[in-house]
Amino acid sequence: MANSKRDLFVKRRLRVRNRLRKTANGRPRLSVHRSNKNISVQLIDDVNGVTIASASSLEKALGVVGKNNVEAAAKVGAAIAERAKKAKVTECYFDRGGFLFHGKVKALAEAAREGGLKF
Repeated sequence: MANSKRDLFVKRRLRVRNRLRKTANGRPRLSVHRSNKNISVQLIDDVNGVTIASASSLEKALGVVGKNNVEAAAKVGAAIAERAKKAKVTECYFDRGGFLFHGKVKALAEAAREGGLKF
């Protein structure tokens, strides 16, 4: 029985998230979502179930509306690092979801690290 691409993506996303939860130690989760048109990221406190900070390529202030490339992902990563500093968060763990750590996701992660987030 062949699995659809969506089923494989969901399995991969759950596998990644469950492995990360074991080593979370109360740190917030930096969750990435990438679509064909946009990229967004949230800093989530799973203990309390709240979003601490978020950033998206849909925000006009970032100047990347309508663009979904590596440069846009880097700007979103820098924005989430800045907002995490304002929320007094320095350490988190990176939840790439079912997306491969390559291209846009990697650019976002590197920009967030350069901005001061540790994961």
